[in-house]
Amino acid sequence: MSEEITRIAGTKEEQYRALIPQIQALLEGEPDMIANMANITAALKEQFQWFWVGFYLVKNNELILGPFQGPVACTRIQYGKGVCGKAWQEEQVLIVPNVTKFPGHIACSSFSKSEIVLPLIKNQKVFAVLDIDHHLVNYFDPTDRKYLEKIIALI
Repeated sequence: MSEEITRIAGTKEEQYRALIPQIQALLEGEPDMIANMANITAALKEQFQWFWVGFYLVKNNELILGPFQGPVACTRIQYGKGVCGKAWQEEQVLIVPNVTKFPGHIACSSFSKSEIVLPLIKNQKVFAVLDIDHHLVNYFDPTDRKYLEKIIALI
């Protein structure tokens, strides 16, 4: 298992392409999901310097804060509430260009301006979501979705 990330400059796509093998090396041989989620959030935050990166885990019919990097976050999110709860409910990736325009957005921080949330699905059930916030409006795009889906598939 490699225990460091080499930050790569370049386009967003070049950065993801260089980062994915490094994340694979971090996860290699480690069966613990929480440990792997923790290293994924650290690697993503280190590479992209996003405002907030973290997982929420489905427990007792709500999302509970899991491994994350960034400022203090909301601890519990209800099914269908906010961007995370909606991605869980719809079982779909949600890209929100401007969180202030998302009905029912849960503002854990006023510094968050755009967001992407990806559900993690196993046996046709969402068991977690990956939530990423950026301090700029309109930051996330289909390139992020494509590569983040590859990254969560490693869990």
